[in-house]
Amino acid sequence: MDHLYNSLQSEYKSPRGALAAGEPIRFALTIPEHYGFVEPRLVLIRDGGEPVEYRMGFAGCVEEVNHFRLTLTLNEVGLYFYYFDLYSDFRKLFRGALGEAVLSWTDGPLWQLTVYEKDFSTPEAIHGGVMYQIFPDRFSEGEPHTDMPFADRVYRANKKGEPYFWPNEQGGQLNLDYFGGDFAGITRKLPWLARLGVTWIYLNPIFEAHANHRYNTADYLNADPLLGTNEEFSELCRQAKKNGIRVILDGVFSHTGSDSRYFNREGRYGQGGAYHDPASPFRCWYDFDPKYPCGYRSWWGFDSLPEVNENDPDYRNFICGKGGVIDTWLARGASGFRLDVADELPDDFIREIRKAVKAHGADKYLLGEVWEDATTKVAYGVRRTYLLGKGLDAVMNYPFRTAILDFLRGGSALAAAEQFACICEHYPAPALHAMMNHVGTHDTERLLTALADEPCNGRDRYWQSGRRVPLAQYDRGIQLARLAYAMLFTLPGVPCVYYGDEIGMQGYRDPFNRAYYDWDSTENRIKPLLAQLAKLRRECDAFATGGFDITKAEGGLLQYRRTGRRETAEIIINRSGRLLATTALGKVTEVNPLSFTIVVEDTLKG
Repeated sequence: MDHLYNSLQSEYKSPRGALAAGEPIRFALTIPEHYGFVEPRLVLIRDGGEPVEYRMGFAGCVEEVNHFRLTLTLNEVGLYFYYFDLYSDFRKLFRGALGEAVLSWTDGPLWQLTVYEKDFSTPEAIHGGVMYQIFPDRFSEGEPHTDMPFADRVYRANKKGEPYFWPNEQGGQLNLDYFGGDFAGITRKLPWLARLGVTWIYLNPIFEAHANHRYNTADYLNADPLLGTNEEFSELCRQAKKNGIRVILDGVFSHTGSDSRYFNREGRYGQGGAYHDPASPFRCWYDFDPKYPCGYRSWWGFDSLPEVNENDPDYRNFICGKGGVIDTWLARGASGFRLDVADELPDDFIREIRKAVKAHGADKYLLGEVWEDATTKVAYGVRRTYLLGKGLDAVMNYPFRTAILDFLRGGSALAAAEQFACICEHYPAPALHAMMNHVGTHDTERLLTALADEPCNGRDRYWQSGRRVPLAQYDRGIQLARLAYAMLFTLPGVPCVYYGDEIGMQGYRDPFNRAYYDWDSTENRIKPLLAQLAKLRRECDAFATGGFDITKAEGGLLQYRRTGRRETAEIIINRSGRLLATTALGKVTEVNPLSFTIVVEDTLKG
C-alpha cells in the first residue's frame, strides 16, 4: 500500500491534532512516481465557507517518491475541513481509517482541522487527576435523617432497597424517596476516596429541590437541607482540600423546578413567584404563552420543569454576576461547575459562565454535558463553539465510553481505535487532557450491567427492576470491567468513576443506576486496580498530557502508546479468550486472555 498522507503522523502533518490560532502548520505528501504527473493542492474549507486552494511545493524525489510540502498559518478561530486534489485525472485524497489517505475519483470524507484560541488553557490540577462522581442522596449518610425537612419526602431507612420507580397518583414517576446521603457522609468518606486515588469529586445537584435527583432546582443559593447547611458544604470542601481533593458542582441553568421560589406553581414558597404573580421579579425568566399545553415553555414537555429564558439579562446576572450563583458557590469552596444539558445553553451564555468561573482563578474547572463530538456538534441549527477557547474547559467524553463498551462487548478493535483517534485529532490539546472520561454516569446503565447483562433495548422499568447479571456471566463481567478501567485510566483525558461501579454495583437506567452505595460489598477485584492505576497516572507523565498513538488494532487486540516528556507507556488490551503475543516498545510481550499489560520506559531511551 502506498502511504500518501496520514493526518495522525507528524511527518505528514505537524503539529498533529488541533491547531492554536497563529501557529504555523506543515502538510506533506509522498506521491510515488508511478502515479504520473501531479500538481497537488490542499483544498481548505472553513466551516460554512467556500473552498480555498493552496498549491503544494515540490520538495524533491527520493527513491522514486515525489515529496510535496506546504506551510500555512491560520489566524481565524473555527472549524476547517480539507482534502487534497492531485490535479491529475481528477484524482483526490480523502480521509480513510486512522487518518490514512484514500485515493478517489469521487467525493469522500474530509479531514478536520480545529483552530482554537491561542491563549486557551485548562486547569493544571485536572491533568493527570482522577474524578469520582457522587449522586449525593445515595452515597453515604452521616447520621440517620428520621426527621425530613419537608413532609412530602419519603425516608428510606433500609439502604438495601431498590429506588422507587412505579407511577404516583399523578401518573409521574415517584422520585420523592430519599436514602439520606449528605455532606457529612461524604466528608467522612474523604480519606477512603483519597486512598482510591481520587483528586476531584463531581457532585450531582446539591441545591434545594423537591425531587431526589435535584435537577428541578428550587433555590440556587442554598443547599438542600437534607444534605446539610451551606456551612457544612464549605467544611466538606475544606476537608476535601486537606485530602488533595477538589469538588465541582452540577449547574442546572436551562430550567428550574415548578416547585421553586422562582416559579412557585405549587405555592410552597408563599404567594409570590412567576406562575401566580405577573409582577413577580422572576416573571421575565420564563415564557408564558397559551400555545404551550401547560401555559408555559417547559423542558422537553415536563410541566414540572419550566424552561428559563437564558438570554434574559436579569437571569444571566443572577447566575453570573457578583453575588450570583457561580460567585456564591465558588466562594463557599467549590472548584468549578459541570453544566447540565450544555446543548441547551447559548454559546454566549456559556462564555459569560466561563468568565464568572475563571474570575475565581484559572484553576477553576468548567465542564459541559455533551454526548457527541463537541467540536462538530450542531444544536438548534447552530454549530457549537464549546471547545474553541472561550467556552467550556472540557466535556463529558461519551464517545470514548461508546468505543470502550462496544469493543469490550465484541466490537471491532479498529472501530474503537478510529473513535479514539478522531476525538484526539479534533479536540484542542488543553480540552483533550481535561476531558471527563467515563464508562457510566447517572444517565446510563451501570458498567457491570452494560458489559455483562442483557441489553435493555427500550424495555420498561418493570422489566429492568430487580435484574442482576447471571452468575455465569458475573466473573467475566468483572474481568471486562477491569479492562474498561485500564483503558479509561490510560487514554487521553481524566478518568471518572461513577460511585459504586468500583464494587460492581448493578442497574439499568434511572432510577436503578442510582441505588444507595453498598458499603457491605465484598467485591474487591476492581478497587485495588483503580488505586494502582491512579498511582501510575501520578508517577508517569505520559498520562497527564502525553501524546497518543494507535500501534495495533486487530481482532480482540487493541494497543496504543502514550508519550510524555520523561516516559513512554504502551498499553495492550486483550479482549479475546486466548493468549496473545505482541511487540510493545521493542519488547515481545504476552498478554493473558481478558487481560491487559502496560509497558513503561524512559522516553529518551534508545
